Amino acid sequence: MSNRFKLILAVRFFGYFLFFAGVISIFVMLGPLVQAETSYRMDRILKVKRTVPKMITSSEQQGNLASENGGPVDFTNVEASEGSIIPVSTEYGIVIEKINANAKVVANVNPGNEREYSRALTQGVAEALGSTPPGKPGNLYLFSHSTDAPWNIVRLNAVFYLLKELEKGDRVIIFKNDRRYDYIVFDKSIVKPDDVSYLTNAYNYPVLTLQTCDPPGTLLNRLIIRAKLVSS
Repeated sequence: MSNRFKLILAVRFFGYFLFFAGVISIFVMLGPLVQAETSYRMDRILKVKRTVPKMITSSEQQGNLASENGGPVDFTNVEASEGSIIPVSTEYGIVIEKINANAKVVANVNPGNEREYSRALTQGVAEALGSTPPGKPGNLYLFSHSTDAPWNIVRLNAVFYLLKELEKGDRVIIFKNDRRYDYIVFDKSIVKPDDVSYLTNAYNYPVLTLQTCDPPGTLLNRLIIRAKLVSS
């Protein structure tokens, strides 16, 4: 085998290696977003309406506060059916039925500490340090935003990738300590990254604020969704 042939073979091998490595890297980076987008579009085409099963509690049976209004919930023995969403966490979690978002919420995360929130976003969605507890007057601020590297900016925003599809009147459900809190979207805004007013806003009624990157996977802007509590 001549040296020239060996060189050609090595160059080709290296080229193929780079190509397949690039394809795999793109798949790993964009996979969660492609999956979320495909699932959402198929639901729209097939007219699948995803909902969290309504739990019947002892208090509801007695005519008191229903589980939809903050009563205790337990999904332990509930079997998932077509279109149903079983929360991944009722200890502290978020479900957005319209976009089939379902994630754990990591509490008390400093949005100014990149290392801290990058670690939190590998587990789910982050609650900004100083947020008001669910159901209480004030600002409950949840985010999934830019992080340490481009490939993580995309992957760690996957949970909130479809926030752009939310409109006024859509429902966002928060679970905390096995209780359910329903919020209804009333505002949708795109702001600059240095606009922290939505984080520092004070309210005399319960408000849920959701934040992610816009466009997804970039550092250009922030997409802000605000919702009001409709249960008591």
